[in-house]
Amino acid sequence: MKKIAVILSGCGYLDGSEIRESVLTLLALDTLKVKYDIFSLNEDQYHVVNHLTGNVQDNEKRNILEESARIARGKIEDLTKINVDNYSSLIIPGGFGVAKNLCSFAFDGINAKVNPIVLKIIHAFHSDKKPIGAICISPALIALSLGANKPSITLGNDKNLADEIEKTGVSHHKCHTADCIIDEKNKIVTTPAYMDDGINLADAYQGISKLVKAVIELS
Repeated sequence: MKKIAVILSGCGYLDGSEIRESVLTLLALDTLKVKYDIFSLNEDQYHVVNHLTGNVQDNEKRNILEESARIARGKIEDLTKINVDNYSSLIIPGGFGVAKNLCSFAFDGINAKVNPIVLKIIHAFHSDKKPIGAICISPALIALSLGANKPSITLGNDKNLADEIEKTGVSHHKCHTADCIIDEKNKIVTTPAYMDDGINLADAYQGISKLVKAVIELS
């Protein structure tokens, strides 16, 4: 039985995992009757954002693992405990937590640093030729980690962002929210989801479902 590892980066699209993308990913996995385990970094998140006002809460700190546990209903493990040998593939939902907590792309662009724990795990899955699915902004994390392998990815339809991310070595492809880009050679699947704030939930689910199905088929 194939089992998939899912990495979350907090709880809330402005400072953690995008909750809708995370839940839709788990729903797609459940619908296909695929087992999964959820992991997260056991570190403080970069900062805390009030999701009502959009303001940074300067005096507040939150732990990425504890926040991710809200989405996982407590069924989650410290990312340092993952054994890549136990999983057929990896999926990373989006949200600014990916670009702030798993790497520094939100602040440093293509000069960003990837958290060393996260980088090691992404490299391990790729080296073992195990598929990686990346949603929303997560393909930027893949570009920073695996750009030298020249994978094909999507971050949606923003030409300026596409031009910038291609400087890492990746090949960017425009993609509608309801679809995904499949790189069979590198076994990387990406979908835009909420890279476009104006999308509807149904299209997001369709794109994420296609990604999950493709990741499973590549395993």
